[in-house]
Amino acid sequence: MSEQSGSSQGRQERTELPIERGFPIERVNELAEKEGRAKMHYRPNYTMHKWWARRLGCVFRAISLYSLLDDPEKVSVFEPGHESGTLADYGDEAENATVDIASLIDGVNMSDPESLWELYSKDVRVEDKKILDPFMGGGTSLMEASRFGAECHGNDLNPVAWYITSKEIDAGTTNLGELNNAFDRVKGKIADDIQSYYKTECPNGDHEADVMYFFWVRQLDCVSCQNTVSLFKDYRLGKSRYGQDGYEVLCPDCHSIVHTEDWRSQTSCDDCAASFVPQEGNYNRGNYSCPDCGQKYRVTDAIQEQGGYNQQLCAIEYYCSTCDEDGLDRCDYKNYKSVDEFDLKLVQEANQEWNNSEELKEYIPQESIPEGAITATVDGSQSSSVTGNNVFQHNFNNWSDMFNSRQLLSLAKIMKAIDEIENQNTSEFLLLALTESLNYNNMMSGYQASYNKATNLFKSNSFEPPVLPVEINVWGSEYGAGSFSAMWDMVVSGVEYSNAPTERYIENGETHETEPFSQPLGNNCKVTCGDMREMSTDSDYDAIITDPPYYDNVIYSELSDFFYVWQRVLLKDEYKEFEPEMTPRQESIVANPALNKGAEEFETELGQAFSVLRNSLKEDGVLTFTYHHSDSDSWGELLTSVCNSGFIVTATYPISADIQKFIKGEAVSFDIVVVARPINETEPVSWNSLRRDIYRTARRTRQQLEETRDLSRGDIGVMEMGACFREYSKHHGKVQRDGEIMNAKEVVQEIYGIIQEASDIGVEDVFIDLLDTSNPSFDDVNKLCRGTNATPEDLKETHLYNQDDGFELGTWDNEKRQAYIQERVNGDGGEHLSNLDKLQFLRYRYEKGQAVQNYVEKWDVDDDLRELAGRLADVTGDDTYTRVLGDRDITSYGE
Repeated sequence: MSEQSGSSQGRQERTELPIERGFPIERVNELAEKEGRAKMHYRPNYTMHKWWARRLGCVFRAISLYSLLDDPEKVSVFEPGHESGTLADYGDEAENATVDIASLIDGVNMSDPESLWELYSKDVRVEDKKILDPFMGGGTSLMEASRFGAECHGNDLNPVAWYITSKEIDAGTTNLGELNNAFDRVKGKIADDIQSYYKTECPNGDHEADVMYFFWVRQLDCVSCQNTVSLFKDYRLGKSRYGQDGYEVLCPDCHSIVHTEDWRSQTSCDDCAASFVPQEGNYNRGNYSCPDCGQKYRVTDAIQEQGGYNQQLCAIEYYCSTCDEDGLDRCDYKNYKSVDEFDLKLVQEANQEWNNSEELKEYIPQESIPEGAITATVDGSQSSSVTGNNVFQHNFNNWSDMFNSRQLLSLAKIMKAIDEIENQNTSEFLLLALTESLNYNNMMSGYQASYNKATNLFKSNSFEPPVLPVEINVWGSEYGAGSFSAMWDMVVSGVEYSNAPTERYIENGETHETEPFSQPLGNNCKVTCGDMREMSTDSDYDAIITDPPYYDNVIYSELSDFFYVWQRVLLKDEYKEFEPEMTPRQESIVANPALNKGAEEFETELGQAFSVLRNSLKEDGVLTFTYHHSDSDSWGELLTSVCNSGFIVTATYPISADIQKFIKGEAVSFDIVVVARPINETEPVSWNSLRRDIYRTARRTRQQLEETRDLSRGDIGVMEMGACFREYSKHHGKVQRDGEIMNAKEVVQEIYGIIQEASDIGVEDVFIDLLDTSNPSFDDVNKLCRGTNATPEDLKETHLYNQDDGFELGTWDNEKRQAYIQERVNGDGGEHLSNLDKLQFLRYRYEKGQAVQNYVEKWDVDDDLRELAGRLADVTGDDTYTRVLGDRDITSYGE
């Protein structure tokens, strides 16, 4: 507690916070990996409704713990499950007689940051703390900070974010009994009515089964022969289950369902005797071909010329409770079936009822889809790096066009029943469940054949119309995803958790869950909706903990309109935030070419935001935020915005990324935690002097972390970068080189070079680390290259990884990697082969029974080659790498 930051002359001294001295990223990432796979079980309050790029609760709980605890006199620690009294009042007196909070706080340092982690699973309360999150999004940072007893204020420009977070706050004081009673009233009114349209004739007897999913296929006419063409990428429905191998596929001639063990080979239909290869569909990369005449044509052109497309019901996945109760095999009571007259009749009846339901149509959004970066194109080209298909080219003009008549009928009936619930809070939770179900209940959702499950609309953050859309049972059956009743169960779980929150933690490799904390979630929280740059605050907050927008990763306004227009139907008369026809756009701090906002505008607006944050903090306050990082330009933009606004960066830490890959095939890197403090004045310095300080800081930080922490080289590189930023931040705007002032971006580039010069880690080292990584990805490539002399491009050029068909490493048996090595062997006889090339080449030849001894002798084995062979053998468990260098029995195989 005695260490000080910002100690230059004339600058206010302040206590250095734990998060500035160290952060237990190993512990956080260990938890994050588990929570990321099971959000529903760790923090169900955040799964009540979709919000994009939502960070994990454990990350923000850890950030709050290490950011808010400074004065031990104002910190109380309680054992979860106990109504009153501090931790010292419970258990073995010898063990718990004193909880030396001051020692725990003071004990945090870069080499050992875990002393405070002891309190992660405890009910910690901090007095007199006022917290702000001006970019609250789905409210994760706000809710986690509130658990520490702080007064928390949140803000977001987007009304959907405001609504979601408001309900998260309300959840802690909402009565579960009242919620369930309201759901039962809605269910009693309309569930049976809706379910009557989601029935099918059971294949096993004279009774009906529940439909889980209706499979539809989109159709266009051939522009040459006018034949109706059903658009299939391939003819798979789903992977065979219950002990069977292969897939269930659709016959392209008669739409019967056929079982095949190999969907890539010739298959025959039992019903019509047609032969086909299920892999060979007639739609690929936006073009379709006629099976009769072979004419190829672009889908979007045909849609415009033909005034749209038709949709045909082609298959069903069902569940039969009768057969289940009768003890039939699972493949009989839950499986795929062909469409019959019964199913087509239900479609007609639903269409007819919807066409005659004028009153119900009042509950359906009437708004048109606005043109934007992810809904249209600008100047004939894709307007954003995250854009999907141009929805207007697919004949979607109104939001209601994304649904079929049966879906609109069902959703409107639920909306009407919700509107009739008198209690506003209860009604809003029902609406929350309904709009969350819209993520699945639309005709933009598809089906993953290899996983036998429906996909939601926002599997990628864009609008991508599938050629084989799936209509989900809106109310829901015993099985199946995305139904209203399933989403309601998630809301109930979220409210239940918010009433009595627990915390999961890992101890000795085992996951444990605490008893419920005594305080519900959302205490002392207030949220507003508006542009944070217009906030009127004056040095009011002790801490700002947030997740600001990052360039164009997520165009929140355009995505959230999908939910907003439905929520607006019931909320526009209740809240001014829902009066406009769409969410705010121009005010959004995001690069959006549709609004002529690019990198320059984003950097300017982010700088304006940080200036407001600077004015909102007390002089001894702290700004802690997560940021999605990808390259040196990202660091430069970030450092410019932060430092120009009167902050000094005091630490950076890597954390596990929990962010979707927004463009298929493009990998994201990772997230960082940035810690910054207000600074009133910086000091001039020459670049030569600062460079020496940065170089020493980088070397000292790396050495300290390598000796004391079990971190990847990439993690160390990020923390090393943060230490260097701290040195630079003290002099921002006053660093002189050759008579000129260096800007932050120039300094970042220099720091990159300094860190890499201090490292002798190369491509082979990174590749071995990747071999030692469980389920490696491009994110790992990016992380492991940080702070080394290797770059992802180096590994890619040498085919040590590729992403053509998903991420794969260039191991010795990888076809592309071996072709690269063979070309070099043939071209120059090994003159330019790396040691890794040589060893993988020898390993491949040995596997094929080909001679290796002549190459071993020609290449003159040295200590470096033997050392690398040993490292490869250790990390892979394959001692052939070492044996091929010296075991004559091994090397004598082959010609």
